[in-house]
Amino acid sequence: MIVAGFGFRKGTALSSLRAALALAQEGHEPVRWLTTAQDKAEGLLPLAEAMSLPLVALSPEALTAAETQTRSAASFAARGTGSVAEACALAAAGPGARLLRPRQISPDRMATCAIAQGPST
Repeated sequence: MIVAGFGFRKGTALSSLRAALALAQEGHEPVRWLTTAQDKAEGLLPLAEAMSLPLVALSPEALTAAETQTRSAASFAARGTGSVAEACALAAAGPGARLLRPRQISPDRMATCAIAQGPST
């Protein structure tokens, strides 16, 4: 299963989410679902609806359990993880998941997206 994990700022436009996804997904299979932190799910819903993809909202505990490649001090201070996008992608893809691409940042720096693959694919 190919999963796109997102981190983004409040008020992020759909175009920023799309841009981050396009950068992260470049050269990879299409994603099967989108994921983000529970308290951010409403902001990702427009992209999920536009792409007709399921959206998985993750608990704070799921985010802190994932081992990320990126080590953002700001992300760690706010969320207890080095990258919300990477943690979401890895947690949603399941045990044994691996990052296909670490977080990519939208050109306006409002959104990040990382792609993970679960062991079932």
